[in-house]
Amino acid sequence: MSDQFRVVFVGFNADTDSQNAMESLATKLGVSKQKVIAFTQGKPLFGATDKNKCLKQAKLLAIYGFQSKVQPQQSNMQSAPVANNAANERVFEALDYITSSLIRIEEKLEELEQRIDGNEKSGDEKEEEQWQSDELFDELDLDTEPKPKSKKLLYVLLAILFILLIILGFSLAFPEMVQF
Repeated sequence: MSDQFRVVFVGFNADTDSQNAMESLATKLGVSKQKVIAFTQGKPLFGATDKNKCLKQAKLLAIYGFQSKVQPQQSNMQSAPVANNAANERVFEALDYITSSLIRIEEKLEELEQRIDGNEKSGDEKEEEQWQSDELFDELDLDTEPKPKSKKLLYVLLAILFILLIILGFSLAFPEMVQF
């Protein structure tokens, strides 16, 4: 196993506007500005990797006006809890996203049910208002019963929920096997 290195923030170039540099870097990397600000306060922006990749990362930072240095990573025993915390953070973010998605789906289902119930009630009211015109329909043989409501969408959503919960449980039980 090769040595691990990490890019560490040192400062900004003298002619660099720190706010513009942070915004530009956040846009380039596709991360939030808060993560770049945390990088300027000593938190890592990139994961530990080999020296060549760290040098490329340092060059990228230099393009945007950041001064940085490549620092050897401490022993794996100390970096394991940090990696585990990062993995736990990603799992909790994923769980939060899944939960909020399920809440939105549930709200949409309730909305659809209310619309369907509203349409049925308005149809019943119209029938009661037009009771005199029912004589025309007496001649027709209309013994068909309405189809029951399909719960296929609900079952599909429940199946997706169970699959996501199984994946989440698997990732919590075996975090070293699941990489996000």
